[in-house]
Amino acid sequence: MANGLKTAFLLATLTGLFLFLGDYFGGQNGLMIALIVSALLNFVSYFFSDKIALGMYRAQPVTREQLPRVYNVVERLTQRANLPMPKIYVIPNESPNAFATGRNPKHASVAVTQGILNLLDDEELEGVLAHELGHVRNRDILISSIAATLAGAITWAGRMMWWFGAGYGGGRDERRGGGGGILMIILAPIAAMLIQLAVSRSREYEADHTGAEFTHNPFALARALKKLDAYSKRIPMMASPSTAHLFIVQPLMGMDLAGLFSTHPPIPKRIERLTGRPMDMV
Repeated sequence: MANGLKTAFLLATLTGLFLFLGDYFGGQNGLMIALIVSALLNFVSYFFSDKIALGMYRAQPVTREQLPRVYNVVERLTQRANLPMPKIYVIPNESPNAFATGRNPKHASVAVTQGILNLLDDEELEGVLAHELGHVRNRDILISSIAATLAGAITWAGRMMWWFGAGYGGGRDERRGGGGGILMIILAPIAAMLIQLAVSRSREYEADHTGAEFTHNPFALARALKKLDAYSKRIPMMASPSTAHLFIVQPLMGMDLAGLFSTHPPIPKRIERLTGRPMDMV
């Protein structure tokens, strides 16, 4: 219920923002264009946000024959958790990471990087996959996927407003064109941040807990998080700020945006909550 309300709030926020921008820069005609654009974006966000996220990282679908190690684990966990079998994807990147996406458990996908497959042993990989299925069970995946799409859309809108303001002086007058463009390039990251705040940091703790319930082995996930925290810094994965919250550990972003867009609690705190022990004792 809470995630459903958050989803409705995000879609309504996007609509309101685009209507405001359309009216501000284009008057009545701009308002009508903004209404059409926002309706299209709402549709795309709901039905295709998962495909957009997977496409951004060139994730490739794999079959059971291609990746039996992952399929066998996910199949066992979904049966234990009474969840449908998600689609499995591999991201061709050596940085170890993973995420789940989709609009509901029946339309879920789990993506893992090549790096995480090379780094983790079977128990640790099971812990990570259980964590991602925890997001599916807890129905975090829709709100996370939509937040990614909408944050990207708002950032794009800010850049467009800057471009129009700088290049053409705006829609109604010089003051609104130039000033509005500067205003939007400042407000766009802030608006994106507010949308990402809809993705609560507590959802990672909850997915950790749910995943540990699936496996009955919280220490395996704790060891995986410890490895991921270390190796993701050694082999960084450049990620868009609008999609960084999808991953199990925070991927690398621009330093000026890392704190602004961060939705991950610190790894040591996650490990301590999982095991009751400090990170260096796991």
